[in-house]
Amino acid sequence: MMTIQTIGVVGAGAMGTGIAHVAAMAGYQVILRDIDQKFIERSLQNMDKFMAHSVKKGKMTEDARQAAIGRIKGTTDLADLASADLVIEAAIENLDLKKEIFQTLDQVCRPEVILATNTSSMSITTIAAATKRPDKVCGMHFFNPAQIMRLVEVIRGLQTSDETIATATELAQSFGKKTVEVKKDSPGFIVNRIMIPQFVEAARLLDEGVATAEDIDTAVKMGLNYPMGPFELMDFTGIDISYFVMEYLADEFRNPQYGAPQAIKQRVRANQLGRKTGSGFFSY
Repeated sequence: MMTIQTIGVVGAGAMGTGIAHVAAMAGYQVILRDIDQKFIERSLQNMDKFMAHSVKKGKMTEDARQAAIGRIKGTTDLADLASADLVIEAAIENLDLKKEIFQTLDQVCRPEVILATNTSSMSITTIAAATKRPDKVCGMHFFNPAQIMRLVEVIRGLQTSDETIATATELAQSFGKKTVEVKKDSPGFIVNRIMIPQFVEAARLLDEGVATAEDIDTAVKMGLNYPMGPFELMDFTGIDISYFVMEYLADEFRNPQYGAPQAIKQRVRANQLGRKTGSGFFSY
């Protein structure tokens, strides 16, 4: 098993920021790449703000904060990931974009380097097919915010090797995460396969006028002891992401029962039109 010292992270959005943060906190050198320097700067500012809050609460020292930030290097060039020992892609949930990124990483990174995707639902096998190293491609699905959420789903593609899974699992655990192995490349993996149908059913209850969004959330939180209700959680993670996963699962399983109800579709359309009214369940 190869020694990992430098981790590449592709994408400086919420997920990429969180992954880079936990990697740097765990003592790894991090190369954070995005298409524009302003996204990298925003990511670093958000990490620094999070760490400053931890210092204020006594959860880490100022020296540790400075050291962690110092371990992160930003870049807009994928070629700079040539020195990475393992790369985690955390770009938007667009299959064509991910395949393009993996094709480039395959050319840039050393042959032994593992390429992982943080996709929440898409096929690892399909993404791996864009490379000449499908045995070294896996899923490492972190949850938002990655600095706080403890779980990482480690997912096998059809050709992912045991060594790749072992290395990715050990890495995630070195971040302080609890790992579960998804042994079969199935859409939605474990968590989204269970969670998305709950979102769909909650939205159907709303569409049918059975209860308000507020009361549905209250019922779920109090009746099932969930920390957040389905609508609150969709607002937090982004309704557009939930919509995408619903439609992806419906298409992959050829089952319309996974598809997005009107309550979801209407709000996604409102977002696309740039309207704030109706764009979230509780944000208007």
